[in-house]
Amino acid sequence: MKLVKQVLGNDLRRYTMVFVLVLILITFNIISGGRMLTSQNILNLLVGNTYVLILALGMLMVIVVGHIDLSVGSVAGFVGMCVALSARDLGLPWAVAILAGLAIGALIGTWQGLWLSKIGIPGFITTLAGWMIFRGAVIWISGSISIPVPPELRVLGSGYLPDWGREQTGLNLLTVLIGAVAIAVVVLLQLRSRKRLAEVTGESQPLLPAVLQLVLVGLLIGYLTWLLASGREGTSIPIPIIIVGALVIFYAILTQRTPFGRHVYAVGGNKAAAALSGVNVSRTYFLVMLNMSILAALAGILAAGRSTAAGPNDGNMWELDAIASVFIGGAAVTGGIGTVGATVVGALVMASINSGLMLMGVAQDRTQIIKGLVLLAAVALDVYNKRSGRDSITGRLLERKDQPKGTGTGAEPLTAAPAEPNRNGESQ
Repeated sequence: MKLVKQVLGNDLRRYTMVFVLVLILITFNIISGGRMLTSQNILNLLVGNTYVLILALGMLMVIVVGHIDLSVGSVAGFVGMCVALSARDLGLPWAVAILAGLAIGALIGTWQGLWLSKIGIPGFITTLAGWMIFRGAVIWISGSISIPVPPELRVLGSGYLPDWGREQTGLNLLTVLIGAVAIAVVVLLQLRSRKRLAEVTGESQPLLPAVLQLVLVGLLIGYLTWLLASGREGTSIPIPIIIVGALVIFYAILTQRTPFGRHVYAVGGNKAAAALSGVNVSRTYFLVMLNMSILAALAGILAAGRSTAAGPNDGNMWELDAIASVFIGGAAVTGGIGTVGATVVGALVMASINSGLMLMGVAQDRTQIIKGLVLLAAVALDVYNKRSGRDSITGRLLERKDQPKGTGTGAEPLTAAPAEPNRNGESQ
């Protein structure tokens, strides 16, 4: 048991949602007769929930600074429709139409960010108005009909990397190569982390737990690689997942290794203390809202590409899945706490529940009930542990090993993260 704790960083509780995710996948796989963990279903699960992952990355920072954005689904649907109409009616090349859509998202983010940062209207009210405005706008400009998107956009929303080497090996060798590179990167980062930790503490860490950690991560990446590489002919790693993977890496670095990321956590932890420390609170609010709308625009564009058309109901209620993913990932309702890694796990939990219930033939109404109960249970469990004087369960997901216990930051693996203050200005 001691070795298990060492492998998991001497704190089993911070991996609670990871265990829940694994349990959900295994349970649904058994109930569905092995249909859950198949190559095609995993592909559908990942690609079909790309929009949730993208929106959750932006929503994380909005929630960390103590606000919430209710307009992201409407913004996504509105931008997707604008891109489809600009390509069809204005004759814009697909790439120009995409850039125009992202620019529209930036303008919307500027509009909502100014109301929050300059006028002082709370994000909840500002984006509630945005939800109404852009939900009505997408129905208005579409005439309540679906508009097809260019073929290139369909590739971007549901295409795959090239399928190489399948005739000789039965596997997509490009997918295998990417999986091998991912494992190598994890090993190199772990070695670098051990070296840095040894320099800080002056003593070497036990080797066996680190080796077992790498074996577990390698097996996980290897299994996922095999699922994706052994799918039907013509499939490999979906292009939307490549985009999401790049965004996850970018936002992990942004939130944990840049001054802007530290400002986001400082403002969310204690706005007054952050301002006294020289943080431009108004600017931070503005940039967070701007970033959220740009990501919502990207999610809407990819979703329109996957469905081959932009529809008047696109984006409906997407904001709820994004918000739920962030809170299931351990973000604090009061702000100041939350990480990219934990948010991704939260989004995958929601996606797995959706996929599993669909395989079981559960109706949409009961699916919403179950998802609501899962959200309540996850947040209640986290709140209980905090009130009991314990660390946040999922908020500390993948925390650095050389970080003192009890900080509650939930820093990304193998990265340096500042301690996040709470509302009283004290370190969590």
